[in-house]
Amino acid sequence: MECATIGNLWLSSFLISSPSTLSCSRRALVSRDACTASLCSKTHKSFPSPLRCRALDSPSTAANLSSDSDLVERTSRKLNVAGPISKDVDWPSPDDEIPFWKRNFPYSDANLLVRSNVVKDSDTLHIIHITAEMAPIAKVGGLADVVTGLARACLSRGHTVDIMLPFYECIQKDQMSELTLITSYDSFHDGKWVSTNAYHGTVTGIPVIFIEPSNHFFKGKSVYGGSYDEMEAYLFFSRACLEWMQAAFVQPDIIHVHEWQASAVPLLYWDMYHHLSLRKPRITLTIHNMEHYGECRQEQLSKCGLDGSVYATEDKAVDDRTIGHNPERLSLLKGGIVYSNAVVTVSPTYLKETLCSGWLASTLIKCHDKYIGILNGIDYAVWNPATDIFLPAKFNAKNLEGKRLCKYYLQKGLGLDLKGEETINRNDDVIDASVKVPMVVCITRLVAQKGLHLIIHAIKHVEKLGGQMIVLGKAPDRRVENEFKHLADLLNQGPNVRILLMYSEELSHMVYAAADIVLVPSMYEPCGLSQMIGMRYGAVPIVRKTGGLADTVFDIDDQSNQEMANGFVFEGIDERSLSWALDRAFYHYRENPDEWAGMVRKVMEIDNSWNNTAGKYIDVYNSVRVR
Repeated sequence: MECATIGNLWLSSFLISSPSTLSCSRRALVSRDACTASLCSKTHKSFPSPLRCRALDSPSTAANLSSDSDLVERTSRKLNVAGPISKDVDWPSPDDEIPFWKRNFPYSDANLLVRSNVVKDSDTLHIIHITAEMAPIAKVGGLADVVTGLARACLSRGHTVDIMLPFYECIQKDQMSELTLITSYDSFHDGKWVSTNAYHGTVTGIPVIFIEPSNHFFKGKSVYGGSYDEMEAYLFFSRACLEWMQAAFVQPDIIHVHEWQASAVPLLYWDMYHHLSLRKPRITLTIHNMEHYGECRQEQLSKCGLDGSVYATEDKAVDDRTIGHNPERLSLLKGGIVYSNAVVTVSPTYLKETLCSGWLASTLIKCHDKYIGILNGIDYAVWNPATDIFLPAKFNAKNLEGKRLCKYYLQKGLGLDLKGEETINRNDDVIDASVKVPMVVCITRLVAQKGLHLIIHAIKHVEKLGGQMIVLGKAPDRRVENEFKHLADLLNQGPNVRILLMYSEELSHMVYAAADIVLVPSMYEPCGLSQMIGMRYGAVPIVRKTGGLADTVFDIDDQSNQEMANGFVFEGIDERSLSWALDRAFYHYRENPDEWAGMVRKVMEIDNSWNNTAGKYIDVYNSVRVR
């Protein structure tokens, strides 16, 4: 069997549902703007430059990239921070008409090209990611960062990579380049063929195929939450991606699908398109968060051309929680697990946790031979304090003066207490006094998974300890939003706490750069990026021991593991456990400043880059590819 668990073929059911599929490629209309030759080849390798990342093919710019230390030194001279650090900086104020994080930033200066010293893989692959999110143009959570970071890392290793994404109405088009209509074709939904456009563009150096249906799907002011049925929209998108590959004669080695939104792709591929013209690809599924199952009614699945009733069995896609009920629901995530050639989750510890609990545990145990835990990385092209365009000063582990300025800059901009400013006139002394106050930050979606009661407790406890705290994030639940809004109304006019109920990519970079401590008190955390980003920017993490947090943060006071020690870890879900971790962190910060400075340098030098872990994904791809 070419697929680990394909199940019975139901091609006849498919043909009844969608009789015109066999002629779909004949109905594809190639745009005049596309290169006709690119659609006549049966392999992606012969696609001309629109489907390749030209910036990565040319090493000229990447080869001239300076070291982080050189960049920090040049930036320091430009800002005149080598001497008195406060001169020539456009200091913000909370009274500014335009908030400091909404100022114009030199996006054109952002160098996201791959460094030339990355070792290229000799045995290259063509990988297509199918996803609902991509940073920075369609970002809601960590999924977007992971897709972009992994794609860039694989590109840097010499592989051919494309990302397929819905062309959301709200998408940030100003961050695309070379957007071109390459194909017009039809894709099936609910008994009809829907006219669909495929565009190609480049986003931060990564080739992207945008799928735009002519119906109402993906219209609205946000990535999720439009007026359309989300389940049906992503079922359409899943089939439309495969339909495009067939129409454009594209045969990647690997189709990498992400989360429930793309989990119908393995079902559609093995029970439909593999029996048509797509024979080469193999499927890898990444589960980013097991909480999202992709609950689906049988009639909804049938709208994409599959017979939904066929999948309502325990060995396929039935939601085990509904067995015995009428009618049984399906789970797209379960179906994706069963039908994919390889299944990856985002940390080794989370893999163990998912095998021990949750209704999908039995399915994962049956599929354990193809189930792998690979720790996420962070994109060092985006998260780099030595080059970050959003920071007022750059810094790295060898030169932390810029971090000192970033902290003071944020304190001034948010109107936090500036210790000693009323009595000290020399600006450098003001900065020195202010930055000695420990700053704790928590950048997160405000949902139950993230430990809301612990975040609220931390706000109060940090203020009690004489520190400052910033919470940055949105609450999708109205009740949670109201609770944090009430806290913000009480505390945001005070000297030491700011609760900012919003999403801002720019401000998040500034907050990480200013932080002394990054707090991640999650009830469960499949991987977590916040602790890794915080460390990259010199913030020592405080985390609850779960999932990927347990794989990346090791307690400073654990004498048996001093080599790995890089933060503060607690295990309970109660306030006292968190208080204990905060108390220890504040003690180390205040009583052992030299040791703390050493810890800051240590966490900044830890390699949590995607390049460090992308090789493990390449190994997975190679284990299932067809040669």
